[in-house]
Amino acid sequence: MTQLLESIFGGLSIGSVLLLAALGLAIVFGLMGVINMAHGEFMMIGAYTTFVVQNVFKKTPLSEAYIFFALIAAFAVTALLGLVLERTVVRYLYGRPLETLLATWGVSLILQQFVRSVSWQFIAGLTVFTALFVGALWAAARRPDFERMRGWVIALMLPLSGAIALLFANLLGGMFKLAVTKPWFGTQGVDVTAPKWLRGGFAMGAYQLPYTRLFIIVLTAACVLAIYWFLNKTPWGLRIRSVTQNRNMSACLGIPTKTVDALTFALGSGLAGIAGVAVSLLGSVSSNTGQSYIVDAFMVVVVGGVGKLAGTIIAASAIGTISYMVGSNALGPLVSFSPGLTAIFEFFATASMAKVFVFALIVIFLQFKPAGLFPPKGRTVDA
Repeated sequence: MTQLLESIFGGLSIGSVLLLAALGLAIVFGLMGVINMAHGEFMMIGAYTTFVVQNVFKKTPLSEAYIFFALIAAFAVTALLGLVLERTVVRYLYGRPLETLLATWGVSLILQQFVRSVSWQFIAGLTVFTALFVGALWAAARRPDFERMRGWVIALMLPLSGAIALLFANLLGGMFKLAVTKPWFGTQGVDVTAPKWLRGGFAMGAYQLPYTRLFIIVLTAACVLAIYWFLNKTPWGLRIRSVTQNRNMSACLGIPTKTVDALTFALGSGLAGIAGVAVSLLGSVSSNTGQSYIVDAFMVVVVGGVGKLAGTIIAASAIGTISYMVGSNALGPLVSFSPGLTAIFEFFATASMAKVFVFALIVIFLQFKPAGLFPPKGRTVDA
């Protein structure tokens, strides 16, 4: 029984992380139909932001409260990154799910390589390139014939800005050598140390409930309540729900649908950053951190029902709990009366095989409920 309680609690904590990750996906996919394959990398960026904030506060009086500043910073950084992605890439691909999937997958690969190689030299070169290219476009936009010459300006300034930025970065690296060329994070994982008040656990008989996992569960509950309040009690939440149900009618009523899209994408990306903070407390953070959760997060969205908050909560809790209980073989002792069932659960009693087991259950479930636990209803279902 102790092992069963331990596995249920562990599964709920894993489900809480999945719920945090899937909340943003559910909102974005439900509103815009965008399959954001870079969502896992937003989690990774949130985790790395936690690591940076921890180092900033390490020798300050607020070192034991850095986690709260990390939550704010991770949300802000990933929300801004999501806003930039929506404005520059996703906005031009609405209604084209395959192109959106491929584009965001490319962005995910870029972000993975970015955290492996980012250094002061890289940042300096990127800053110079951005300043030259954007500055040239801004200066050219002041001319009355800008639209006619726009293509020529981009064709000229893109390689020119890149060449100047590359030259500047190489000169900077030659002057300061390893001082600016050494990667900030590299390919090795980095560790986030939990504050002292999150170490240890709450004694519950012979089992201890780790404070870090309790914190993740409380954090997830707070995020769910905040999202529910925002969507149901604020004007922008009303606009988001309106666009989700009928985009064309919302536009006719004066709702700025493009602004709603950008706000929703930023909100979903910010939630992924908060999920990254939770992930950083569970283990090492590396450039591949997001890949460990993105598939499970999509499964949660599909099983729960696209855009359905209640379905997302139930699906995340169920998938996390079943996966953890099967992987830890907590169900084996309960079916000891049947050697066949015991052998089956022992066969799936690893993390990888537990995922296979959950995948199989989801495939069977979708045969009977293809639209998820809470399918959309009304005249907009087939829109």
